[in-house]
Amino acid sequence: MQSPLLQLIIVQFKTFLREPEVIFWSLLFPILMAWGLGMAFNKENESVITIVQVKNDQYPDTSFRNFLAGAKEIRNINSPDEKALEHDVTIQGLGTTHYKIITGTWEQAYVLLKRGVVNLVIEEKAEGLEYHFDPKSSEAKSSYLQFSSILKGKQDELAQAMIKPLSQKGTRYIDFLIPGLIAMGLMMSTMWGISYSLIEKRSKKLLRRLVATPMNKGSFMVSQFVARFVLCTLEALVLYFFARYFFGMTIEGNISALIALFCAGFFAFCGIALLLASRTSNTFVANGIINAVVMPMMLLSGIYFSYHNFPDVVIPYIQALPLTMIADGIRSVFLEGAGWPELFKPIIILSTIGFVTFISGLKVFKWY
Repeated sequence: MQSPLLQLIIVQFKTFLREPEVIFWSLLFPILMAWGLGMAFNKENESVITIVQVKNDQYPDTSFRNFLAGAKEIRNINSPDEKALEHDVTIQGLGTTHYKIITGTWEQAYVLLKRGVVNLVIEEKAEGLEYHFDPKSSEAKSSYLQFSSILKGKQDELAQAMIKPLSQKGTRYIDFLIPGLIAMGLMMSTMWGISYSLIEKRSKKLLRRLVATPMNKGSFMVSQFVARFVLCTLEALVLYFFARYFFGMTIEGNISALIALFCAGFFAFCGIALLLASRTSNTFVANGIINAVVMPMMLLSGIYFSYHNFPDVVIPYIQALPLTMIADGIRSVFLEGAGWPELFKPIIILSTIGFVTFISGLKVFKWY
């Protein structure tokens, strides 16, 4: 006769196996995520470093330009009409590093720095090269060390170089990070605060009991959204004022457009959250479904690092993600002085996503 403890353990495993969705989200989904990220970041030991070379017509025949004379010409990753230079260098023991040298003005360099596309700027001077980067960024320091070592090994003249730390607002890593954290907080708060909350109430039969009361269903949903919107707004304001006080961040663009983008993003994620919570009553399945939506966007949407690190072929798909549109929009207002003309398109797209998912979620929503 089996012991009670062994029988209870067997019952737990049988309960687990009766839920095929749980098996998928617990076992197979992490494997799919690992496979996708592995394919994105493990391209046969190849890496890409994008650098801006600031134009300086006073020195047309420098050693640096001679070094780039044999580079392959490619399209600029941000503007197909502009051209860039790609120089492939093999570093022994580390595989192949592709250097994309974008030639432009300081104004263009600042835009690329603020968007996280590049972290290293090279300027030609009479006394040698000047390297401009954020010394607090480990990725920028790594790019500088790798590229400067390549130049020093090619020509003696290129060994003469100076480092000019970037300390301007908007070019620091913290300036890139804070808008991304605000966007991610908006997503996490709505997805877990609304979607998981509704599924948990359904699993505990609370929605069934609420429906049996004189409660208006619409009022119940509105109360969920209003309370969550207030919390999301407070979270964003606290994070912004923290960054303003400790790091001197300011909002350079149109505040009304920023508010509209924030509301559109909140509406989009509310609709997605409602749609995800519309049917299931299993909290284990809820964890998997929510993570299936949240985790890819957290990793792909450029919250902690630029999504331009991914292959160029997938960047348009990443830019179509709701979290990417919100993060890019907030950064453009904070750092680039963007307003309604720049944010009109993402606001319309996010509002459309919210409307479609909200209506779909209401139609299939199950109260019990």
